[in-house]
Amino acid sequence: MSPHRTPSRRTLLGAAGLASLTGAATAAPALAAPTTPAGVVPAKKPPLKGRATMLGVPYAQRDTLRIGMIGLGNRGGGMWSGWAAVPGARIDAVCDIRADRAARTADGIEAEGHDRPREFGGAEESFQEMLDEVELDLVYIATPWEFHYTQGKAALEAGANVAVELPIATELDEIWDLVATVERMKNHLFLAENTCYGRNELAMARVAHAGVFGDLTSGAGGYCHDLRPLLFDEDYYTDHWRRTWHTRHNRSFYAMHGLGPIANAMDINRGDRITSIRASASAARGLADYRERFMPPDHPSWADTYVAGDLITCMHETEKGRSIRTELNTTSPRPYSRINSLQGTRGLLEDYVPMGESGARIYVEPDHGDDVWRDFDEFRAEFDHWLWTEVGDDAESHGGHGGIDYLLQWRTVQAIRLGLVPDIDVYDSATWCAAVPMSEMSIEQGGATLEYPDFTRGRWSELRQGIDSTPKEMP
Repeated sequence: MSPHRTPSRRTLLGAAGLASLTGAATAAPALAAPTTPAGVVPAKKPPLKGRATMLGVPYAQRDTLRIGMIGLGNRGGGMWSGWAAVPGARIDAVCDIRADRAARTADGIEAEGHDRPREFGGAEESFQEMLDEVELDLVYIATPWEFHYTQGKAALEAGANVAVELPIATELDEIWDLVATVERMKNHLFLAENTCYGRNELAMARVAHAGVFGDLTSGAGGYCHDLRPLLFDEDYYTDHWRRTWHTRHNRSFYAMHGLGPIANAMDINRGDRITSIRASASAARGLADYRERFMPPDHPSWADTYVAGDLITCMHETEKGRSIRTELNTTSPRPYSRINSLQGTRGLLEDYVPMGESGARIYVEPDHGDDVWRDFDEFRAEFDHWLWTEVGDDAESHGGHGGIDYLLQWRTVQAIRLGLVPDIDVYDSATWCAAVPMSEMSIEQGGATLEYPDFTRGRWSELRQGIDSTPKEMP
């Protein structure tokens, strides 16, 4: 670290400080409930009282991780090879409402030299049959969004830890209930947010935690990806389930894709918290325009009326006075971007720009000056997360969004095999996913500012380690 850089609170805490934080998760005093600022619509009161927190609670240690998969379409069908490749993991069961997908996945697992998993499928309740009959340590869920809550809760109640694709649930009461179920069952459920394991995102968090950006003031993230061809592909999204959401809800479906990495860098739920959200939506024109130009008259989409805006913008404020902007834009012609930008009193990072191999640029005082951007490459080399330096080559060879899928899988298996605290817990997952239904609530109220729920119930101020973890070897 350069000598002129201000030491962060993580540097000052040192190893002894971090050790003390681990114990703080079980002995912190109750905090006074924050007051609602004028002009902010109050949040629902937390329905959980008297439950023991799962903050800072490690996974129950397992030598070998027995995995079950629910949902084997495009996402789940592309993830099984990564789960099977992680040392100490094995896939014991696979399930899809379409039995042929379960058989195809089992064939692939067997063809790669692994034991053939049990197959379940053919009915809506097949996932429950799998949970009832097979003892599992981790259940991975990659079904359409509307099934995540029911299947995630069922997996928790079956005694498993659960990794859920985005989001963990689609409504606020469902999200609260998953928090309650985690606390009741004493197993973990987390959002399988692969963007948090992006190389730049992890390095950005480490640069921020080292104090290079000074006092953080704002950040931005998003999911800007032209999905129009896929949304109209009747085979890619089976029964056009994802396009149907655009006919029913005007909300930020993927708010957590950009929110998660910024929240990690800002230590949300680990020293700061989101206090409010307000959202806006542009007109819903992109899908109708694409259909007009490219869809034949007999295509099922002609029965659709689209209501989801082409650009959904969410603005979050935090207890420490920071602001976070997220964008969702999947129905417009544009290059891919997750924005991934972080600003502090001494500099900033902007990702997804044509600068250097990392595709990011940085400007920090006093290293830089003359209003000239610098490539992020040099800083990334200094602050690269240990997961990328030690596992990155394997991750990239296993594919999956440039390796971030495999890093998430590898780290999940490692954490359970070692009995570590999760990088992303249910409180993080709930906080990031609450923006999905709450964005729609705000839009329906003309962009009203809504009070954000505190899923930690007053424990957000406890400093504790998150995804910026210390190196560990796989057993």
